Amino acid sequence: MKLSVTSEAWPIAGTFRISRGSKTEAMVVVCTLTAGSYSGRGECVPYARYGESVEGVIAALNAVAGHLYDGIGPEAAQALLPAGAARNALDCALWDLRAKALGVPAWQLAGLPRPGSLVTAYTLSLDTPEKMGEAARAVASKPLLKLKLGGEGDIERVEAVRAAAPASRLVVDANEAWTPEQIAPFTAAMARLGVELIEQPLPAGADEALSGIRSAVPLCADESCHDRAGLAALVGRYTHINVKLDKTGGLTEAIQLARTAQSLGLGLMVGCMVGTSLAMAPAALLGGMADFVDLDGPLLLARDRDPAITFDGSVMQPPPPALWG
Repeated sequence: MKLSVTSEAWPIAGTFRISRGSKTEAMVVVCTLTAGSYSGRGECVPYARYGESVEGVIAALNAVAGHLYDGIGPEAAQALLPAGAARNALDCALWDLRAKALGVPAWQLAGLPRPGSLVTAYTLSLDTPEKMGEAARAVASKPLLKLKLGGEGDIERVEAVRAAAPASRLVVDANEAWTPEQIAPFTAAMARLGVELIEQPLPAGADEALSGIRSAVPLCADESCHDRAGLAALVGRYTHINVKLDKTGGLTEAIQLARTAQSLGLGLMVGCMVGTSLAMAPAALLGGMADFVDLDGPLLLARDRDPAITFDGSVMQPPPPALWG
């Protein structure tokens, strides 16, 4: 089996800003596996928050090239790399390769329902209340908006967005920026403003402060939830988890994480890093299991792949077979 690993830079339409910083391009790594006349691809986004870099991910993938052989499946590849971006690219490339070689859709091979159209959230970057209100007004027709928050001033930010987009459903993502003292007043304000979900209010590792808190808005673990290993500790602190393939290390673990979370009574959001349609395609297979879908990465880019997933406004169509799976 031949392995090819490349890095790509995809320009973002404007600036993507969260509590930890901002960027104007999405740096992705693409893994391509070729066996005979068939090739499979997987895309990942290395994330500095988790100690990852483009160079490190490329090196990790190249290091396992000698362990790949014709017929190897995603399940066997789980032992080659730890959960994270590098394994995600490899795992998704193996799913794509298997689907193409067998002539069977990846969703069917995975034992998942046939993917249908999904309504994805549309993300508004962190900014001043005034600018976030202006941004919301420009996309007020979108049914679900996700607001990036940053701590002080967050109530005013959400108030501005709510006034500008009164018909849109809202979820917010603090990206670890709140303090324990802000939880009670901020969650109460979010409830008043009709927010349906709050992602990762506290820093990962500080989840114990959420024990016993009765939030008026459901809380979703993102940075605090990577794979099944730490899932049990989140019960009683969060109501939902955000399943991202770049955290789980691919579709294989993501499926098991989603099923285990549901068995523990946790709801699901299926999320993404900012990447192209190639990264969204395998994640879309989990959309039917989720309460919230946040796969808007391509909508935030200045351009996407060809072929790409079709978005009719916020409605995401199933990925075309020529793209993945």
